[in-house]
Amino acid sequence: MVIIGALVSRSLLPTTLVGVSMWAQREGVGLFNAIKMDVVESPGSGPEHIAVIALCILLLDMVIYWQHRFFHTIPILWRFHKMHHADSHVDTTTGLRFHPVEIAISLAIKAAAVVLFGIPAVAIVIFEVALNGFALFNHANIRLPQKWDEKLSWLLITQRVHRIHHSQDKAESNSNFGFSVSCWDRLFNSFTPRAHYSDETLPVGQKDVPARKENTGVLALLLQPFNEHSSK
Repeated sequence: MVIIGALVSRSLLPTTLVGVSMWAQREGVGLFNAIKMDVVESPGSGPEHIAVIALCILLLDMVIYWQHRFFHTIPILWRFHKMHHADSHVDTTTGLRFHPVEIAISLAIKAAAVVLFGIPAVAIVIFEVALNGFALFNHANIRLPQKWDEKLSWLLITQRVHRIHHSQDKAESNSNFGFSVSCWDRLFNSFTPRAHYSDETLPVGQKDVPARKENTGVLALLLQPFNEHSSK
């Protein structure tokens, strides 16, 4: 699925998001390209330049938060995102398994954000590295000591907090949409600090997609959104 997703990305956008950013900068398209051309174009590292980079990273992260939330609330988008949630055992591989249609839509949304805001290439590189790193981190099948988890989850999405998002309970899975920081969930009232079950006993996955061999092959995963149960 990772290979298929990568091929889809490269086919749809051979220049990558960095190429989109460079085009927008060259054409003067986007908010920061229009009002802060000197900051975006400059290779310097002054306070103003760093502030723009940091703000752009936050904007991209907020865009991904809302993208993720829409994939849960809009039925046609949920059909494709559900494949990610069908995994009955959350670990780092879960953080890599997304339907190629979802990857294509996500790429289009990020490209639109890059053009709209005029996000510089360096911010995109930092964000993409961080996004993938956090996806592997918060899907990992590890458990932090409770006292550390409590403190860390005020800032970051921990494994325990993200496992709540993978709960079979619909109300719980429709929360904790952030991939990196927890501030967006707190700000937009979608943060769930505790599940009904303990972290050790929390049922994850989808009840209507049991962990059987016929549901886990590549072809079965690709066709899963088109099955009747995918809309539930």
